[in-house]
Amino acid sequence: MDSSSSSSSSVPAMAGARPGLPPPLLPLLLLLLPPPAAPAGKGPPESGAAEGLTHVSEYFSQSAQRLSFYSWYGNAKLFRFSVPEDTVLLRWLLQASRGSGPECSRTQVTLHFRYGAPPVINPLGTQFPANMSLPGSYSQTLPLGAAPQNTTFVNLTSPAAGDWFIAAHLPEATGKIEVKGFTTPCAYMLQVDMFVLRVLEVSVLEPDVPTWQTISRPAWPLHTKIFVPGYSTALTLELRNCTANISVACALRITLGSATLPRSFQKVLNCTGEAPCHLLLASPPWEKWLRVTVESLSGPSARLSFQMMASFTACKPEGGSTFLAFYKSLNRSQVAPLPGGSPNATWQADVDAPALGSSCLHSQPVVREDLDVMWMVFRVLGESSVPVWPQLPTLLLFNLNSGVGSGGTLVLSLQLNRTTSTPGKAAVVLACLSAASPVLNPNATWNCRTAFSQGYPLNVSESSTEAMLSVPYPESGNWFLSLQLTCLKDVGGCAKTLVSVTALLSPCFDDCGAYGKCNLLRRHSYAYASCSCKAGWRGWSCTDGRKAQSVGTQTLAVLLLTLSNLLFLPAIAVALYGYHLVEASVYLFTMFFSTFYHACDQPGVAVLCIMDYDTLQFCDFLGSVVSIWVTILCMAQLKKMLKYILDVLGTLFIAMSLQLDRRGVWNMMGPCLFALIVMVSLWASRGVKRHHCYPPSWKRWAFFLFPGISLALIAIAVYAFMETSENYYYTHSLWHVLVASSVTFLLPPGDKPKRLWAWSRKLLCGYQICKNDREELYAVT
Repeated sequence: MDSSSSSSSSVPAMAGARPGLPPPLLPLLLLLLPPPAAPAGKGPPESGAAEGLTHVSEYFSQSAQRLSFYSWYGNAKLFRFSVPEDTVLLRWLLQASRGSGPECSRTQVTLHFRYGAPPVINPLGTQFPANMSLPGSYSQTLPLGAAPQNTTFVNLTSPAAGDWFIAAHLPEATGKIEVKGFTTPCAYMLQVDMFVLRVLEVSVLEPDVPTWQTISRPAWPLHTKIFVPGYSTALTLELRNCTANISVACALRITLGSATLPRSFQKVLNCTGEAPCHLLLASPPWEKWLRVTVESLSGPSARLSFQMMASFTACKPEGGSTFLAFYKSLNRSQVAPLPGGSPNATWQADVDAPALGSSCLHSQPVVREDLDVMWMVFRVLGESSVPVWPQLPTLLLFNLNSGVGSGGTLVLSLQLNRTTSTPGKAAVVLACLSAASPVLNPNATWNCRTAFSQGYPLNVSESSTEAMLSVPYPESGNWFLSLQLTCLKDVGGCAKTLVSVTALLSPCFDDCGAYGKCNLLRRHSYAYASCSCKAGWRGWSCTDGRKAQSVGTQTLAVLLLTLSNLLFLPAIAVALYGYHLVEASVYLFTMFFSTFYHACDQPGVAVLCIMDYDTLQFCDFLGSVVSIWVTILCMAQLKKMLKYILDVLGTLFIAMSLQLDRRGVWNMMGPCLFALIVMVSLWASRGVKRHHCYPPSWKRWAFFLFPGISLALIAIAVYAFMETSENYYYTHSLWHVLVASSVTFLLPPGDKPKRLWAWSRKLLCGYQICKNDREELYAVT
């Protein structure tokens, strides 16, 4: 393992796959890899030598997760690792495996890497909202072929310290609705471990203080760092007086910054000779440690000594009356005091228009109001609009250091209120939203790029007075908004403008729209949000309607799923005709709740919920299973008392099992199989006693039992093997029709009273001595 080189490229190196290697040996293999060799002694402290650096290896592991086929972001499994400071080498160990059953097929695992926030991915190729800017991610694929396991490594030198995220998923889901218990899905597992190598002795550069440094060997690069204070517009790093112990040219490579994914903005400079070498870094990250790595390019035996110095260019706002300015702006603010919480305020000196000439920026106070999980509102203190001048930028700071902001969506809106300029001048307000550091150079506002990241530009003008920007999964930290007024035709014609700024952090953009649901997801202690779409809508915020269902299709789906339950009316009529009052009541219950459950379960605009959704779903499932239960018991022809007892006990047991697992197939099949065993046992017992097939009527078998059983088997096949998310409206409606029709055929004939009013007497028997006119069914051929 070699940490001597610090490449400016952020693309990691992929090691060869090792299928079949036992997983317990892989972490041991990583730990046995030796760090870069170094002698035991240290260089002289006054020289800042890089000799004898002590490397410490650390190993981090997380529990394996079961992968899912992708249909929305909730199917992706998220891993979160925290990389410590002064890490020179990062290695991820990726171990994918699958089951050995016949249901397990060849596939591939896709992994996405990103620093600072979860990766924003789009495996389905859907469209994003028009005003959404997408942070990229680095992707890798891990195939699972003939071997049930596959292992690979991802290496990254000089990684940025902080949170790193990995999202993993399988290919696109087929959309088939699998009934739990009928099929056993294949288990695809992914284990991710992280190995880091970090340096203990990292020297610190003091600003404006020249320091002598020494590199004894090319294998021992110099690792140092410097703290960037706030309001730093530029960092200048100078190397001079470079000498070598042998007669070779003094050649050095300077790398400024850390590697990030998917794209790294590290600055690299090659220096040769004794002449001073300068590296200018514009818009460095504020209030953060900046890594500096110096490598020797002079040969294996060259010992290089050089002098290094760092200096900053500062740009601070007026500081004459900081607290008084903040207090006045707080009093002028129209924002009420924050209820029930501590405000997170970011404030600087408020600069009035007459004093702008003596300052290089105007900093507008901003307060953050935490409303809920991943719900933050940033309010501008003072006036409702932010003043913007052409002479200097206006700066606003949005604090996302809470640790939960990276799982939501940052939404920024700008509106041009009033411009003070000469008529006919093309006044434009240039804006740049960036992380870690602001863009304070007017010439750089157009490309909106800081030292180590690409910002998000937007603008407003008199012709287009509004602009909006949304950033999904923004990086944790401070975000800056730079505003500056410019006149394209004549700079002197611009004086001042007012811009309304609205910024907030929400879990999902636009709450996923009318055809989506915002879901709060969690991986250990980390929370993030994502949209799940319906009615054929797709995309990050459910705004891609290329495959969306029309209103007519949605209405047709509602009518099919609800009106198909009216096929229970013939079953109710047959039950009443045969005086099966319990069965008729259950069928009526099932028809009612199935109709309104599917009316409430629709993904589109045609939705009707008469009560809570969970209550409707439970009653629909309960009625469906109990209908099958009472029908089979009715066919068994038990004694009335025993039949009523089994009806009640079975209903209670079914209700309990559905409460435990509503989707389990055995919650439906278990009671039904028990009832079938009872019915078949009684029929077989009666057939043995009579030495004749039971029921004895061939007409009963030919015209009722065989059609009813055939319809029931077809219904089970449709329910278990044919339903998908696309044809659900048709196949499930067919299930309703087949089940209701099979019940109509399978119900046995009931009692035949001798008098027309015998039914009412049965209901109101009371304490009368009622004559039992019931004949044994199927006894007469």
